[in-house]
Amino acid sequence: MEKKPVMDLKIDFNGPVLNLKNEIAEVVMIPFKGIVKGDIFNGIIEPCGVDTQVVNAVRVRHMSARYMLTGKDNTGADAHIYVENNGWFDESKPPDENRFRTVPTFYTDSETLAPYLHSGRFVGEGTEEPDGLHIRFFEV
Repeated sequence: MEKKPVMDLKIDFNGPVLNLKNEIAEVVMIPFKGIVKGDIFNGIIEPCGVDTQVVNAVRVRHMSARYMLTGKDNTGADAHIYVENNGWFDESKPPDENRFRTVPTFYTDSETLAPYLHSGRFVGEGTEEPDGLHIRFFEV
């Protein structure tokens, strides 16, 4: 599958992690903020983002992150992008190059970006790198 880079999000964890664990699942809520760079948008991840992860009894981890980006679109106009990013991986299997994959949904107030971002043609990849966690979005 050919992928065209759209945005790179550098994640900074910014608060206490909340945990709940019982005999059927573990729930972890991870607050974060960060920086966004890309050809179509540059800005920040507002410090109210949260990644909620649920690990079931067979060690499949479902991740659902929701967050708001604030910055400038590719025309220089002020813009916001709301992101709902969902993915999963099986913790019982070896990691695939320390990478996880997601399916993002975008909503934006940018008249320029709306037709593109609202099309639903995107995937995400998360990787741990020397400077921390990166989420990269690609058009497919």
